[in-house]
Order: sequence, then structure tokens, then C-alpha cells
Amino acid sequence: MCAHSSAFASLLVVSLLAIGCQIPQTAPAVISVNVTSDGITKLVEVPAGSTVSSALTAAGVVPGNLDRSSPPFYAVLTDKETIKLTRVEEKFRTETRTVAFGQQVLRNESLPEGQERLVQAGANGQEELTYRSVFEDGVQVSDTVVKTVTLQQPVPEIVMVGVRTSFPPLSIPGRIAYLAAGNAWMMDTSTANRSVLVNSGDLDGRVFSLSPDGAYLLFTRKSDKLPEQEINTLWAVKTDGADREPVSLHASNVVHFAAWYPDGSHAVAYSTVEPRPNAPGWQANNDLYRVSMGGQPQQILDARSGGVYGWWGMTFAFSPNGRLSYAAPDAVGLVSQDGGYLAPLAQIEPFQTHADWAWNPGIAWGADSQTLYFVDHEAGLPPAAPEDSPVFDLKATSTDTKATVDITRGVGMFAYPTASPARDNGGEHAYDVAYLQAIYPDQSETSRYRLVVMDRDGSNRRVLFPAADLPGLDPQPPVWAPGAISGQVGDFLCVVYQGNLWLIDSGSGEARQVTGDGLTTEVDWK
Repeated sequence: MCAHSSAFASLLVVSLLAIGCQIPQTAPAVISVNVTSDGITKLVEVPAGSTVSSALTAAGVVPGNLDRSSPPFYAVLTDKETIKLTRVEEKFRTETRTVAFGQQVLRNESLPEGQERLVQAGANGQEELTYRSVFEDGVQVSDTVVKTVTLQQPVPEIVMVGVRTSFPPLSIPGRIAYLAAGNAWMMDTSTANRSVLVNSGDLDGRVFSLSPDGAYLLFTRKSDKLPEQEINTLWAVKTDGADREPVSLHASNVVHFAAWYPDGSHAVAYSTVEPRPNAPGWQANNDLYRVSMGGQPQQILDARSGGVYGWWGMTFAFSPNGRLSYAAPDAVGLVSQDGGYLAPLAQIEPFQTHADWAWNPGIAWGADSQTLYFVDHEAGLPPAAPEDSPVFDLKATSTDTKATVDITRGVGMFAYPTASPARDNGGEHAYDVAYLQAIYPDQSETSRYRLVVMDRDGSNRRVLFPAADLPGLDPQPPVWAPGAISGQVGDFLCVVYQGNLWLIDSGSGEARQVTGDGLTTEVDWK
């Protein structure tokens, strides 16, 4: 036991001696770091645990707002570490740059093939560019455009190029105005007599209407402002004489309706919207104004909500004797132009498009100014919700008796009825009605259509154009000729088919193509 105890005691003494020989290790109170800035390196001592920001302050270095350091300003330093401060500076400058004009080539069948004619000289635009240059320690590292301001829009050069046409000329009553590639054209008494009315290239097609005497064309053109500020502006231009300078009617944001009064006064009625940045791009005012050439607008209808889907907007139509009707997603009726109120004639089941547009019933007056034709949306059969029904019928209502009759069922939502001018039939106002028939009535929103003509009571219905083996028409109001031509069985109807004008004899059904450039989008005939 004594020997064992002695050995244990000796081991304990050795261990204590070993522990007693160790020197305690403590963190230094001060560390040294190198600070490099502005091409100079300094050695500074800072308390242990200091950040880069503290070391820079100790070195007398003041960082700028854009300067950056390595390591970052918030990093905690260790002994012997190196700090690199990079001076960052930004400079701005502006430059004016020329914007080259583009070229528009218009195919024109009135010019000999291959011949060119300059319609509008091009002009360069200008824009102001603001650049941001970034420098690091005096060396440029980036140069970027941060702002662009248009000082002057470029004006495109417009050149007409003659193309060969194989369409023989046709005599026509009155004048046909048509919109092609943003420009207004006219045929006068013959499809061979063509001239340009407006060649600015900025007509938007929302309004395109000849006055009853054919002396003026009413149209809208795109605004040069941002769409959320102004959508378009309303203009008129003379169709005869040498002076064809467009005249502003001091109206803007005309999307759904503008038309000439039928009394020959050359006054115009129009409705407006308020531009909006969100779809569809406007909020309808559902108002109505009258303006004469060179005069100031006078309000007929105050702005109103417009009922169901009123944000989209109502549309209107004049009868031959000046009565005014309206169409809204939930009703059609008459407008009291003196009293400034709406008088409904028929309630409509609003159609839910499930999109950012609303459906308005197509409306048209008969030549007797007593019958209003309209497209009605039927509720349909369960289980489909009434507002989702695909059933659209053509109806007529008498503004005198208020009686409404069914004309034909399943025409499609874009039937667009239109009535021919009156013809004397033993003292009676006889006339025909044209409309579009959907090829697929249950899918009329996307279906193409065929042109149909019937007597005013819906009898003697015949499909005219296009043939059954050809693609159908895009939705559009058919346009009647203002009178008859000797040798025709019926009156001419004009439609746009695959970008070209076609004239169809309403009696024989004979169809004749009169343009071939494929650029036409709108047409009117007076």
C-alpha cells in the first residue's frame, strides 16, 4: 500500500507542475490593419473587434455614399487584415439623337403597275437620351441610358406603288369611301375613279362615315399622346374640290359612336369615353354631343353609368328622318334629343363575355323610320345561366305601337342588320334588310358569317355571299348602295372580304371584287 501511495503522489506532483508551467493565452487588446484608399495605404491600430467602418475612421478616411469596401463596411476585422476602399462616382449627361424615319409602301390599283408616287415625305425625329456613367477610382466601368424623352416623332415616308388589277371597272351610284392601311380613299361614280382623301396613315377605323350627301367624310385618327391620356381625335374632310385639308371637330376619345345628322346640316353627333390604363383602355361616359362644322360641341345627353356593363359604352343610330335610337348591353330604345333622356323599347338579357369587352346589340332603322331592327340575346335553356346563353335572334319593334316581332332565330351575336334605302312600291315604303348569319350560331363569338338579304318582314330570305364552300365574312355591318344602277336586279351591297371590297347584287346575288390589295378594313357608301 505504501509503495502504491508513493507512486500516486509522485504522479500528482508532476501533473501540478506541468499545469503550473502553462502561460495563460489572452486576446490582444489592439490589432493592426492596412487601409488602402485613394492610392495610399496606411497601417492603423484599432481595438480588437472593430468593424471596417471604425478602421476607416481611424485612418481618417471618409467614405462617400456610393463607395464600397472589401471587406464590407459592417465586417469585423482580424489582426493583419487589409481593407480596400473603392471610390465610386456617378455622372449624368444628356445627348440628342436623330431617329431615322421609316417607310410605308401602299399598293395602289389606280396607278400603273410599277409606278411609284411619293405621298408623304419622311422626316427624322429627335430624342433626348440621359446617360449614367459610373467611375471606380477614376476609371469608368459603365455607361448606360437611364431615360429617353421623345422631342419630335419621326414622320414616315409614304410611297404609293402601282399594282396591276384584273377587275373591270363598275359604275356605282354615289361615292364609296374605304379605309386602307390607315388612309382614306374614295371611288366616285365608278370603281375606276379613285382618289386619296387622307394619307396621314393614322386613321384608327373607330369612326368612318360619309355624310348623307357624300360631301364629307367623318373619321377618327390616333392621338399623338399616350393612350391613357387621349385615345383618338375626331375629324372631317371634304370629298370634292381641291381643298381636302382635314378639319378638327374638337372632340376626342370617340370609341363607339359618331355619325352625321341625316338632315343635311353637316352636323355630327358623338359619344365619348375616359381613357384608363387598365383594359379595355377606357371608361364610357355614355353621353352624347352635337357639333357643327367649325362650331363648339353642345351636350345632348349627360354622362351616366349606362346600366349593366356600362363601363363598355352604348352606341346609337339615326333613322332617315332624324330619330335617334340607342343600344346598351341590357336594352334598346329611343333617345329624347330635346329632353335628354332614354326611353327603353326592349329589355335585353346581358351577355357575359367573361372578358374585358361587352356585347352591344346591333341596331338599324328601317327606311320608314318607324321600325327598329335589333339583335336580341335570349336566356336559353337550363342548366346554362341566362347570361351565358349562345342564342341570339333578330327582331323588329315598332316605335309607334311598341310591338316587337321575331324576324329570324339563331343569327349570332354579330348579325349587324342594315336596311336598304326606300323604294316606291305603290306609295308604300318598301325596302330590304341585310344581316350577317353566323355559320356556327352556337359559337357566334368566334364564328364567321354569311351575308343574307330578306324583305322587311323577314320573308324571301336568301343567302348571298360568300359561297358555302368559301370561308365566311368577318363581323361587319353590310353597307347598302344609296341607289340602284340600271341593269341590276337589286341594289348593290358592299362588304369587306379578306381585306378587299366586294359588291354584291342583292337581287341576283352576283358578287364582284373591286380591290385587290388586301388592306381594306372599313367602308361607307353615300
